[in-house]
Amino acid sequence: MNGFDLIVIGGGPGGYVAALEAAKLGKTVAVVERDAVGGTCLNRGCIPTKALLRASRVFREATCSEELGIHVQNASCDRAAMYAHVQKVMAQLRSGIELLFQKGNITLLHGSAQIEAPGRVLVDGTPYEAQNLLIATGSLPAMPPIPGIHLPGVVTSDQLLQGDGVDCKRLAIIGGGVIGVEFAQIYSDLGCAVTILEALPRLLPTMDREISQNLSMILKKRGVSVYTGASVQEIASGDGELLCRFSQKGSDLETAADCLLVCTGRRPNTEGLFAASFDFPMERGYIPVDEQYRTQIPGVYAVGDVVSGGIQLAHAAEAEAKNAVHAMFGGAPVKNVSAIPACIFTEPEIASVGLTADAAKAEGRKVTVRKSLTSANGKAVVEGAERGFAKLVFDADTDVLLGAQLMCPHASEMIGGLTASVNAGLTAEQLSQTIFPHPTVSEILSL
Repeated sequence: MNGFDLIVIGGGPGGYVAALEAAKLGKTVAVVERDAVGGTCLNRGCIPTKALLRASRVFREATCSEELGIHVQNASCDRAAMYAHVQKVMAQLRSGIELLFQKGNITLLHGSAQIEAPGRVLVDGTPYEAQNLLIATGSLPAMPPIPGIHLPGVVTSDQLLQGDGVDCKRLAIIGGGVIGVEFAQIYSDLGCAVTILEALPRLLPTMDREISQNLSMILKKRGVSVYTGASVQEIASGDGELLCRFSQKGSDLETAADCLLVCTGRRPNTEGLFAASFDFPMERGYIPVDEQYRTQIPGVYAVGDVVSGGIQLAHAAEAEAKNAVHAMFGGAPVKNVSAIPACIFTEPEIASVGLTADAAKAEGRKVTVRKSLTSANGKAVVEGAERGFAKLVFDADTDVLLGAQLMCPHASEMIGGLTASVNAGLTAEQLSQTIFPHPTVSEILSL
């Protein structure tokens, strides 16, 4: 029998970080992965989309730089070559993870895992045992029950990043969340006609309302058609194109596309994970855990997208993974997970942490909001920022920072410091003592 201190099921951010953390503690570790290490983030999410965003941004800047005195003639875009570059980036990062596994003496088991009982896993039929099991199998794109959803040309983000629809000239997107707006940015920058259909009243419905409004205006200015409050009725095909029929404000409308991206949410990746004889408690496919990431089965833990009520972000899974490993081996948490930042890599970038003013008020708090505009920031103006701002939300009674919302260049880099400030419970007076370098976009945080 093959025995370990820990078997991790899933080689994504939660899984490989947990394995490396346990190896640092001197534990024997195996990771089971049926696909490529790195999970959704590296192979079908964060990394490939950011690589495409960089490529599409360079193309847009090359073709729209006259105001800078730069004229590029006959600029063209080879999308197949772009996607080949993305594959190179992914391969480099995968090899880096595998090298870390080798240095940490972590056993990588390629295959499909099935949990037979606490501490016992089959990997393609071969049994393995461990003192602890950690489930980090992540999530998959969810497909809503729309007639025509399985027609050729209707794709998920996974398929789009693998090259399906790479040459489309008209892209329709069902879903105006993070994935939807980032792909809208990519394909509109490449000169595609892009349409977003969002069922809720605004794009990015979980973000600050002003961020949603500003992003909608910016996308429309760049030629993206945005329909909110749109209910998709069906998808049909004909004459070499897809027709997406929807209703909005009582009117029946349709949009034509070469490719239709569906990004309306994700579902837990737990199908087939447990043997039929193993009655494992779940909630609609998600796994409930306690504050130490323990499931209801002794010795079995879970982190990341698969957790019931969890935050589906790679860095959240990584933090949870470290805390779970320390919990299972008798240690204290090493990460503060009370404030998890979120970033969206449109242009301008968007980042948020903690409470928005609306969320704080819904909790019955009185708040003070400090807002600065990028239009008055030298570096942001130099970089051509559009409609940007920073909001800092303070408790009106204690002056403690409750949250921050940024829409500006480099927002994703700046939110880390604000996360530390929220975690530390810093006040407006303490933050006002900070000196920000000039000229930087970070000066908009100066109080």
